Amino acid sequence: MNISYNAAMTTRNPTARHSRAPGRPREFDMDVALDGAIQIFRERGYHATSLGDLGSAMELTAGSIYKAFADKRAVFVAALDRYIHLRNAQLQSLIDREPTGRDKVRAVLHFYAESAHGVEGKRGCLVAGSATDLATFDSEVAGRVVAALQRIEVMFSRLISLGQTDGSITSAVDSKASACALLSVVQGFRVVGKMGRSRAHMMAAADQAMRLLG
Repeated sequence: MNISYNAAMTTRNPTARHSRAPGRPREFDMDVALDGAIQIFRERGYHATSLGDLGSAMELTAGSIYKAFADKRAVFVAALDRYIHLRNAQLQSLIDREPTGRDKVRAVLHFYAESAHGVEGKRGCLVAGSATDLATFDSEVAGRVVAALQRIEVMFSRLISLGQTDGSITSAVDSKASACALLSVVQGFRVVGKMGRSRAHMMAAADQAMRLLG
C-alpha cells in the first residue's frame, strides 16, 4: 500500500519496551525506525527478514532494537500497527475530498490501483502479504489482519450506502455483497501488483470494478 510516511502523525507502540531512564531523551525516532521496518517486512516478508536486515532498514544496532522491543515479532507487530494507522489516515483524507458516495468508492479503488504497480506494487502490502503468512500461527497478528480487512469492507459498505442516499449509486445494488466483492478486488490488486503490472492495467481494473455499482 502506498503510504505517505512523511505525514505528520505518530502512534505509540504498545509492544515497545523502552529501557531509557526517566527524562532521558530517546536516542532514535521510533516512527522513523518503524517506517524502515515496514519497508523491509513488505519487501522480504516476516520469515525472510533477519535481525541484520532490520538493523540496516531501521538504522539501528541489534542492541538498540532489543532495548526497544522484545524480539523480531514485537518489531513486526509495532510496524504493522503503524502501517495500518497511516494507511487508514491517508484513505480517509482521500475519501473526505470527494463529494458523492460513488466518487468516494472510486477514490479508494484508485488508491489501491496506484499502490499496485511499479516499485511500490512489488513491495506489496504488509496486511495482504507477510502479515497473512504470520497470522497462520499467531492469533494476535491474525486478529489485527482480520480487523484491518473488516474495516475496509465496512468502509466500502458505508460508502455504497452513502451513494445510494445521494443518488450516485443505484438502490438495486446490494451494499454488503458489493462491499465484500470490492474488498476481494483491492486485496487482489496487491497480490497482482507483486508480479509487476503497469499503472494503466491497474487503473483500468479499478475502473472496471466500478461497474459492480451499476
